[in-house]
Order: sequence, then structure tokens, then C-alpha cells
Amino acid sequence: MSTSREPRRPDVTEVELVGGAEALTVDLHSHDDRWAEVFGDHRDRIRDALAPADVRIEHIGSTSVPGLAAKPIVDIVVTVDDITAEEDYLDALLAAGYELRVREPGHRLVRTPARDVQVHVVGRDDPAVDDYLLLRDRLRSDADDRALYEGTKRALIGKRWDDTNDYADAKTDVILAIMARARGARGR
Repeated sequence: MSTSREPRRPDVTEVELVGGAEALTVDLHSHDDRWAEVFGDHRDRIRDALAPADVRIEHIGSTSVPGLAAKPIVDIVVTVDDITAEEDYLDALLAAGYELRVREPGHRLVRTPARDVQVHVVGRDDPAVDDYLLLRDRLRSDADDRALYEGTKRALIGKRWDDTNDYADAKTDVILAIMARARGARGR
């Protein structure tokens, strides 16, 4: 059971993109069962780096959904007690070989130098975790929503994205609709 604590200090108030905006070429790959293995390797690496802290580590994003085409980037969410206490987790993740990419209110993102794994660090009680898992589980269990989401991503492939965030934003309406259906199904 998690206990909510007051943060040690105020969180950052602006988005810091280490290295600035990055262009993205969207390249979808058929689902690869090795993505689950990559997640498992990084889950262990993160758990070892952050021991003895009690952290939750989950595979999220398209690579966590069997049968779904995805960019070959494994996304992981890690929950920590206090996102503002970077000394409790950030140095350890950097020492484990990850690089800081984003520092923003309530969220830090580190990734591998090869950019094939992204680790989203959030506070233990952040509702984003439930949203990530709701979407993941819906896409795993509903073939129609999985096909809709993949079709949306394929429709966006041909565009050049000057900022990775613009690609993510272009999928928002579809993601929100899928999550609404998932909440409706869960409420039954």
C-alpha cells in the first residue's frame, strides 16, 4: 500500500528537453516478441539500480501489446516515492547507463544511448500510471481498438515530425476514445 508524502521540494515548473527538440521519422515494425525480453532486462537493471527502494516497473506503450505494430522503442514506467527527490533515483539511473532526456513537472524521462528504451519516471500516486496501464490492457484485450490504434499510427507514418511530441499529440483523440471505451467496459 502506498502512502502519499509531501514532496521534499517544489517540482520543476517548465519542460527541459536535454538536447532540444528532436525530429522523428516514424517507422513501424511488426510486433517482436523480443521486446518483452528487452523490457525484462531493463526491469532488472532498473530494480538493481534503485534497490532497495520500492518501485513499480511496468512495460507500457505499443511494444507491450502483442500483435500491435510499433516503433521499436520499449517504453517503461517507473514509480518513485517523490519525483522531486532526484537524488533518490536519477543518479542511480544515470550510473546504470541511461541518459536524461526530459525533466518536466511530475515526470522525468531517461533513455538508453541507442534510444531504443525510454524510462518514464513518475510519482507513485501519479494518475498517468493508471492511464498507461488502462490503454495497454485495452489494446491487449480488444482487437478492434488495437486495429484502430495501429491504423491511426500507420496514417501518420508518411509525415515528417519536427518534434517527437507532435507525433504523440496527433494520436491523442484516438487514445482518449479508446480509454473512454476501456473505462466504460471496466465500469460494467
